[in-house]
Amino acid sequence: MEARPRDTAPQWKRNAYSVIFEADTRAGRMFDVVLLIAIILSVGAVMLDSVHTINARYGQVLRAFEWFFTVVFVIEYLARLVVVRRPLAYAFSWLGIIDFLSSVPTLAALAFTGSHSLVAIRTLRLLRIFRIFKLGQFVGEGEFIVNALKASRFKIMVFLTAVLMLTVVVGTLMYVVEGGQNGFTSIPKSVYWAIVTVTTVGYGDISPVSVLGQTLASALMILGYAIIAVPTGIVSAQMVAGPLGAKATPAPFKQVICHVCQATEHRPDAEFCWRCGEKL
Repeated sequence: MEARPRDTAPQWKRNAYSVIFEADTRAGRMFDVVLLIAIILSVGAVMLDSVHTINARYGQVLRAFEWFFTVVFVIEYLARLVVVRRPLAYAFSWLGIIDFLSSVPTLAALAFTGSHSLVAIRTLRLLRIFRIFKLGQFVGEGEFIVNALKASRFKIMVFLTAVLMLTVVVGTLMYVVEGGQNGFTSIPKSVYWAIVTVTTVGYGDISPVSVLGQTLASALMILGYAIIAVPTGIVSAQMVAGPLGAKATPAPFKQVICHVCQATEHRPDAEFCWRCGEKL
């Protein structure tokens, strides 16, 4: 959580906090937009660097860009730690951890070859766009879907357990039917084939040759279509019913940012922050 500096803090510190952590002001919004552009450019540079033809011609330029962005993000992360009231609370918050990890891959590349490619973690920082542009309605819809998934989790777990048992049984049968030949060299390999088949992926790297094996595979393929529809039906039914029946449609969120923990998903009638209890 990012705690706002006390009123006794220096004016520069309060102003810096407003720019870095808040998006209600013109300067704060501009800071976040520039930050998002830098994130996109840095991730794009790493992606281009992974293409051999581009790397051969522009590798040094792209790596220079990457180091430039890394220095920028390190400075930005340290600035966040300086202006918050509780640096450790911010450092161990989920946004703080993501901010820290966005700088680690390039620095780690000095010791571990290839680890700079993990810089794609920076794309997680694009989640800040929800705060910048006040997309509260999208956050509300996301919460609605998550709640439906949580309410359906036990049904889905039972269903997945049944599917897992089915694939183990069919895979074992296929191993016996094919006699350990035609790619079905072990039960785990046969179970892999059953999972690929029941999900209708069909890589084609393993396929039965015997008539009985092909018949079993055909039955599993047809069953796969029915299996795919079941989780969708479970979640859809839960979304229609909702946790409170008729009140399934989520209420719009109040567009107020808590100055203590930066939470934004507040109900329209909320007077206190749902996360830390601070008065809004």
